[in-house]
Amino acid sequence: MNLRNAAKSRLLLLGLLALSLAGCRTHDFPQYPANYREYVYVTNGGSGTVTVLDVVNLRLDRELQVGQNPIAVAASPTVNEVYVVNSGTDTGSGSLSVINAENNSVAATIPMHRQPVSIEIDAAGKLAYIANSGSNSISVVDLKNRRELAQVGVGEQPVAARLSPDGKTLIVANRRGNSVSLFDTATMTIRSVFSGCPGAGDPVVLPDSSKVFAPCTGGHQMMAIALAHAGKPDQLEALMDVGRSPVDLALKPDGGELFAVNSASDSISEVLTGTDDVQGAYMMGDDPVGGLVSKDNSLLYVANQRSQNVIVYAINDGRRAGWVRVGDGPSAMAFSAAGHLLFVVDTRSNDVALVRTAKIAAANEALFTLISVGRGPNAIVDKSFSL
Repeated sequence: MNLRNAAKSRLLLLGLLALSLAGCRTHDFPQYPANYREYVYVTNGGSGTVTVLDVVNLRLDRELQVGQNPIAVAASPTVNEVYVVNSGTDTGSGSLSVINAENNSVAATIPMHRQPVSIEIDAAGKLAYIANSGSNSISVVDLKNRRELAQVGVGEQPVAARLSPDGKTLIVANRRGNSVSLFDTATMTIRSVFSGCPGAGDPVVLPDSSKVFAPCTGGHQMMAIALAHAGKPDQLEALMDVGRSPVDLALKPDGGELFAVNSASDSISEVLTGTDDVQGAYMMGDDPVGGLVSKDNSLLYVANQRSQNVIVYAINDGRRAGWVRVGDGPSAMAFSAAGHLLFVVDTRSNDVALVRTAKIAAANEALFTLISVGRGPNAIVDKSFSL
């Protein structure tokens, strides 16, 4: 098939999928009040833009120009703002773009240090923590006043930072440093450092703030660290063997289990978080890179980057529940606020797949539509609010 015919076929597919909206909306989609707004924001690293999708009307809203190489995005929990981390160039500084979600415009740009790559926002929506991969530091940003409050040195090449639910500890994964740093948010100092985790990656924290897990992406293990409490210091609890190159950890909302997504093993490993027991491994698709658990703790969605599908794993049954064909190179994922849609970022076909979660058992019906975005999409977040 030549390129022109391939393009025509893709447009026809998009059109047919869009036409299905009229027949299924009243049954499969929520009805919203007039003052309700919900948008999905997708960072396009190759375009220097953010694509905004209107979830209420299921359409493209607009594309916003931000900084160079946008790579991470987060939504405020308290105000109608979205924050985009622009990594910049290998040698230059990056920035943080502030998007006003009420009118979807860029409200401010805050200078950052070299190669910022991730963002975490506190529960009050007042502070952001930015991991500066090229500066080996964490920036603490005052979001209301649009300025940096502090820069704190961590390990070599920090790639992710996660805040504990109680707000007391920021967990920083230092990829080239093969370590995890624990940052005390009250004193703005490094409290502990744990080494021995090759290629330390994006950590997760239990809902009760008792423990953190970090994948060692350069090997085949996962680190469990008990966080300081009741006078007890931080301590390494376990190094667990999982699959090769665990690049992501998907935690159940109830915190009882997590799943290591093992890219080089084409598998997931199931871990009991209370006892640090690895229950077993289950084969997924080709190069799984991301996992997301449904709000009811029942299903795990796994994006397989060297394929065109998302595998659905039934947690309680310990088996595959289905799969969905999406675009090329699925990676990052996010749920809509109501949970009726799963948004899948397709890195190679430059689009976002909208998947109906209620139709997941029927693979040929679950894909609702594909919406084109910018070049090199890489991160996604959902933001809902009422005016």
